[in-house]
Amino acid sequence: MTDVMASRSAAGPEPSATPGEDSKGRRTSPTRGQASRRGQLVAWAFLGPFMAAFLLFVIWPLIHGIYLSLTDQSLTGAGGSFIGLENYSEALSDPVVWTSIGNTVWFTLITTVPLVLFALIMALLVNTGLPGQWLWRLSFFMPFLLASTVISQIWVWIFNPQIGAANEILSAVGLEPIAWLQTAHVDLISIAIATIWWTVGFNFLLYLAALQNIPDLQYEAAAVDGAGRWRQLFSITIPQLGPVTGVILVLQMLASLKLFDQAYQMMEGGSSETSRPIVQYIFEAGFVGYRFGYASAISYIFFVLILIVGIFQMVVLRNRKGNS
Repeated sequence: MTDVMASRSAAGPEPSATPGEDSKGRRTSPTRGQASRRGQLVAWAFLGPFMAAFLLFVIWPLIHGIYLSLTDQSLTGAGGSFIGLENYSEALSDPVVWTSIGNTVWFTLITTVPLVLFALIMALLVNTGLPGQWLWRLSFFMPFLLASTVISQIWVWIFNPQIGAANEILSAVGLEPIAWLQTAHVDLISIAIATIWWTVGFNFLLYLAALQNIPDLQYEAAAVDGAGRWRQLFSITIPQLGPVTGVILVLQMLASLKLFDQAYQMMEGGSSETSRPIVQYIFEAGFVGYRFGYASAISYIFFVLILIVGIFQMVVLRNRKGNS
């Protein structure tokens, strides 16, 4: 025993193990705890930049906007003192706020149904196998790729009272010309027509993708049972498109409630009481009237209304899904 110990001491101390290796230099697999910590570090390395940007550009503006809505902050730098809920009280009693919200809701109603119905009809026509499908898809989707400024200028020319194509069509069918963008209650409808033409292509693509995912076996089985085209449409196609229709309705209503670009550009920044959306009034209060605090209060009132609409849609869609 003493001879063995003497030989070991003569050979020198045993080499120490390095991380990830045993005493003989062989690599060892990491423990479960080490692997878990390493995975967490990798996950945070990927999430870190996004979380930093999310906090900087979403959470912080949200908190700062709430603070501004409680002050009399001006765009010029004046003010900034805490005034509590005075901005909210003024906004709730401001008739222009409610008129603008009414215009926005009316615009949402007159655009949502046509954008769903027209997109569905366009997708059904292309899905039936029309010749030159690539051309149909391109022509239906191309307007959606254009900028809002381009769309606005196109439709300003179309609605021109003297040389516009819209009045030429009315004259051809024996109707009186209309000052589309200068007539109360007609101006918002004109903006809605331009918006429908501009954005229907996106909904068309969503419906077309959903139609192409419906199995052909269902139509073949229905044809064997004697179901015609209309029966197949209402018993197979439309029920299968229910989830996509729900998504389109939510996206379209949220997009319509945020109306600003085309209304501001087509009306050249001077929307009337019947065409001014709420987002434009927020813009005017903050950047024309220099009242940042008041504009922030209006925006959060509008945010709450959008939140209520979103929750209502979620509840309705969830109940419909549960019943089906």
